[in-house]
Amino acid sequence: MDFLKSGLKTVLGAPEPGQQPTGAETVERLVERVNSSTLLDDRRDACRALKALSRKYRIEVGAQGMSALIQVLQMDRADCEIISYALDTLCQIVTPEQFDEEADNPTVSVNVGEQFTEMFLKNSENVTLVLGYLEEYDFRVRWSAIKLLTTLLANKTKDIQEIVLVSPMAVSKLMDLLIDSREVIRNDALLLLIQLTKGNANIQKIVAFENAFDRLFDVVRDEGCSDGGIIVEDCLILMLNLLKNNSSNQQFFKEGSYIQRLAPMFTIAPETEENGWTPQKVSNMHCMLQVVRALVSPSNQLQIISSCQKTMRTCGLLEALCNMLMGSGVPADILTETINTVGEVIRGDLSNQEYLSTVMAPSNPPRPAIVVLLMSMVNEKQPLSLRCAVLYCFQCFQYRNEVGQASLVQTLLPSSSEVSSLTAGQLLCGGLFSTDSLANWLSAVALMHALIENPAQKEQLLRVLLATSVGSPPVSLLQQCTTLLQQSNYKLQSKVGILMLLSTWLSHCQVCVKAFLSTPSSVAYLIAQVSANEHDENEYLIQGLCSFLMGICIQFNDNSLQNNKREDLCQLIVKRIGLEMFTAKLGDVSKHEAYSRAAKQPQIRAKSASELLLDYEFCKLFKALESVITKTVNGYDVNGPNLTELTLSSEASDLVSQYKDIIREQDNKMNDMKQKIAALEVQNETIQRQLTDALTANSQLTDQNILLKAQLTAAAGAGAAAASASAEPEPANPTTSEPHVALNTQISFYQSENARLLEEIEALKISLHDKSRNSSSVVEEFEHLKKDQEDLLELLTDQEKKILKYKQILQNLGENVDTEDELDDEDFMERRETTSTSLTSTDDHPRSES
Repeated sequence: MDFLKSGLKTVLGAPEPGQQPTGAETVERLVERVNSSTLLDDRRDACRALKALSRKYRIEVGAQGMSALIQVLQMDRADCEIISYALDTLCQIVTPEQFDEEADNPTVSVNVGEQFTEMFLKNSENVTLVLGYLEEYDFRVRWSAIKLLTTLLANKTKDIQEIVLVSPMAVSKLMDLLIDSREVIRNDALLLLIQLTKGNANIQKIVAFENAFDRLFDVVRDEGCSDGGIIVEDCLILMLNLLKNNSSNQQFFKEGSYIQRLAPMFTIAPETEENGWTPQKVSNMHCMLQVVRALVSPSNQLQIISSCQKTMRTCGLLEALCNMLMGSGVPADILTETINTVGEVIRGDLSNQEYLSTVMAPSNPPRPAIVVLLMSMVNEKQPLSLRCAVLYCFQCFQYRNEVGQASLVQTLLPSSSEVSSLTAGQLLCGGLFSTDSLANWLSAVALMHALIENPAQKEQLLRVLLATSVGSPPVSLLQQCTTLLQQSNYKLQSKVGILMLLSTWLSHCQVCVKAFLSTPSSVAYLIAQVSANEHDENEYLIQGLCSFLMGICIQFNDNSLQNNKREDLCQLIVKRIGLEMFTAKLGDVSKHEAYSRAAKQPQIRAKSASELLLDYEFCKLFKALESVITKTVNGYDVNGPNLTELTLSSEASDLVSQYKDIIREQDNKMNDMKQKIAALEVQNETIQRQLTDALTANSQLTDQNILLKAQLTAAAGAGAAAASASAEPEPANPTTSEPHVALNTQISFYQSENARLLEEIEALKISLHDKSRNSSSVVEEFEHLKKDQEDLLELLTDQEKKILKYKQILQNLGENVDTEDELDDEDFMERRETTSTSLTSTDDHPRSES
């Protein structure tokens, strides 16, 4: 502090005795010194003092000195020290945090840094000015510029992003910082890029195409991959920013063979299993798993998901994930995220699903990995996040996997052979009827996913028999579910799970509807639930689900059961419930908070077990059938003999199946079209390169025209000199004809050059016609070239007139002019006319093509 005081005295001069200048006065004098001093040393000392005062007198320095500091950045680029002081001072002015030195200052508001940021951004050139200092290699300047840009980004992210987008080479300058040998520069540049790429797809694309992935992988490798420090985590966070919800970068990542570089990073070293995982390794591995999921997230384009899944299988990434899944010593949160990741890598890909079905856990005796996972899911001692992850992985395994769905149902059917090992079906049935309500819900949803879009397995599941107690006859799974549903002590979560299972089971399956309606008291229970007047929100959900199940029994009823035909059920609704109340109860489902939460994404996310009520696939089913059921029930006329025929007969079911086949065929055609589009994009890139070559050729021709113009000008000067020399009154001699011979030689050269140019122009016309019909820039280049050619013709014409004039002078002096020369002149004029005609005929051609 004494040094600062002495420095201030040096800069400001000693104050008068008995007077102590205020902070504002001190700042004012320093700013004046920065603005007016002609000595660089004085300005540098004043900037150093302003930097020191900016922590305590931030408002004074910012209000009075911001423009002076910007002026320093503009005028004193040659002095790195004063530039670093100016950048540091600006950074402290706009920082959002409050300094300890200004804690007692009541005038400092919470958002003072944001206010000064707005002042700084009033002129976008200020940010461009700071970006320019990223090219300065001096450590103090480059580091200060990075810190200032990072602070500005934190305060006004979108504004800075827009400025960076329009600043020439701004992203390139930032990317060059990643290869700076000074780790402080590189590390802070990573933080800057993480902030810059948040939520801006355009910047993400530019950064990715500036070799970001290569540079990030190099840093990760140099820092020790998953065993590295926090720099590895920063690199992976930036990589995740570039990939998440950005289909262009995802495709670029896949085509650039970067997935192959991810696979070795999931190999767990033996020493890690022995010594345990460090907190940083846990963070690094979590980010690596997030990067994988960003490539195969269900929200991505189907084509990208499919191609990435195939690559992950062929390069060994799926195998590495499964090894980690079955490994020992893996932390619980990493194990949970690995289960989610494996689920998304196999979701909808039959080959990957088959691979998971073959993975065996290293247990005694060995068990399939799926069975081991389901054991964790139905175990109430396991963490909620882990149990939800297992259910999501199992759902992904069943998704569009008819073979896997059939295998699960098969484990529940009676078998002649003795089955000693524990099966997935047995685990789900055990969880379905356990005393743990969460296990009930998880098992019901898992079993439900084995029936989605699979009518054959719905009918097969009707054959499942359960032994409820010793000495009692076995009951069907359907009957047992209905019995449990009617028990008064059955918990809300368990009831919701059973109702979702029954609704999925019965939908689009008349045989299953008939079996349910044949179960004693099933219809009576549904009618009683829907007609009840409960005011609890969750009870409304139960009543709405019962309404939905009742509607399914009407919609897919084959009218084969006496007293349970469509008309009978609709009459019950009209008389016991009322159409308006039935419709209102049905609509309560989609209004429930659980519906909004579940319908957002396939992955199951819940902070507590009580939040798990509805499932994503069930919400899709409800959305598809709600309006159809409403029309069917409302179409019933209580006084009329028939129900409006909106239900599905057996013929209509066949028609629906045909429509499904047509939709699948159209989906395949769409996939083929997407592949063709990708091929056309590659072809377009090839054409763009050819256009670049054509433009280069145009540039060369333009240069040659300029050279010819210069040569013509020089020839004209030589001709004029020859003419003045021949006009002197001296006797003619043989040397007098030498200028005439030189001119003829030049004319021949120009004629040959003109012919060659004509050939190149014709070739260029053909190239432009074939490759760049839609390129207006090429047309402009062609027009420019044509104008140059016309200028050349005019010069040639002027030159020809001068040559004729010189010939006349030579003839007057008694020289003989050869007839062959005259023929050459005529031939030249003929060629010139041909050239003019050629250019005229091609005048409109490029325009029409563009």
